[in-house]
Amino acid sequence: MNNKAKSEKEQMVTDGQETNLEATGQAIDPSQGQTVASSEQAITAVSREDIRYLEGRPKQYRADAKAGQFTIHGTDPVGDTLRFTPIAWRFFEDDILQLGHKKWVELFFIDDKNCLSAILFHGYSREALEKLAQDLFYEDVTLSGVVLLARFIQKKNEKIKPAATYHIASFEIEELLSEDHRRELERYAGRQKIYRLETLSETCQLQAFYNYYLPEDFSSTAGQVA
Repeated sequence: MNNKAKSEKEQMVTDGQETNLEATGQAIDPSQGQTVASSEQAITAVSREDIRYLEGRPKQYRADAKAGQFTIHGTDPVGDTLRFTPIAWRFFEDDILQLGHKKWVELFFIDDKNCLSAILFHGYSREALEKLAQDLFYEDVTLSGVVLLARFIQKKNEKIKPAATYHIASFEIEELLSEDHRRELERYAGRQKIYRLETLSETCQLQAFYNYYLPEDFSSTAGQVA
């Protein structure tokens, strides 16, 4: 498997069926004077203009489905909505963070403090984003070309007693990016090794990825869903 997507087509596999999602921009070629990252490599500061990123250690946003709130590092409240433009992502299945085997989507974006950040969604929240990405495909747009508004919606499970309340994330498009803005973000993402070290696993089953860098330690073991 290549470290990053190598063409303008992103291959997406869902429930055993392949769907092509349009993906634009240049991929990094590790052979062109770039050293492949190791999971044991010291953290490297990557800087372009005023965007802050420690390689493999993006700023962590969390989606707390129990409370219906977004936070930073699980402690600093953001609110029940989050606006962002994904510049890299991966859809995958894995057992990570001691949360059991789940279907995940990991999104990377630049927050309002100009920090490269990451957030995870799973379950119904992932399904909602996956459906939106498929709808965008038919409009010749990708997730990297829009401003997303993520919002928590409260649900109730009345099949158990007492009934339990939980939240799922919904996603809507707030606006389309200008072509210049999209290309600017694309150039930045194409020059970075974007990943989150602590969510990497040798048992990961990649289903779709875009501008995502897979370190050499994991590139030979990550599987594709058949």
